[in-house]
Amino acid sequence: MTKLLLTLSFFIVGCWVEAQTFTDKALTQNVLQLNSAKTANDYDSLFNKFSAAKTTETWQAKYYAVVSLYLKNETLLKKAPAASLLDDNALARKIATGIWTAQRDNAEMNILLGLLYFQKTQIDGSQSNQPDQNVISQSIAKAEANSSNNPRLAVLQAKIKEKSGDKSNADILYRKALGEFSNQNSSDSKSPSWGKQLVPTVQ
Repeated sequence: MTKLLLTLSFFIVGCWVEAQTFTDKALTQNVLQLNSAKTANDYDSLFNKFSAAKTTETWQAKYYAVVSLYLKNETLLKKAPAASLLDDNALARKIATGIWTAQRDNAEMNILLGLLYFQKTQIDGSQSNQPDQNVISQSIAKAEANSSNNPRLAVLQAKIKEKSGDKSNADILYRKALGEFSNQNSSDSKSPSWGKQLVPTVQ
């Protein structure tokens, strides 16, 4: 009887590990789709997949779910700024803040939080809202301390310069981001690679 229970427990653990490996692999495949997604529906589909994912690092699935919402809003903002985007932005900020509480020193989480709050200022026109500006500034400071050559950090900084009317420095930062996207280590499948689609054509 003990032998049977032991065999059964090994079988259950083996199935769990295999299922976990499968979902980690599925996560990696869906992450790659972030760079080829084009429409709001594409991003909604990815959000649903990431939200349902069961992975060894649960924060990563949530992180990419938030990225999907962020990129969806960025796609829609190009067409027409609308207050209706605030709901998705608010949901993304809520999830991101939840992850951030356990990942405070994670540069990617800090950058994503900064991007989300900057997006909020674009959607609701609240550039004079000091609490939002404080979150953006703190996010940049923390990310610079841990990941100063991060292309998504350069994109965030470029967006801020662009909004303030400093196009020449915004273009410099966008070019820096493009260079850093090209230099990213592609061997780490779990390392974020999204964001190149946020860089406009620069001279």
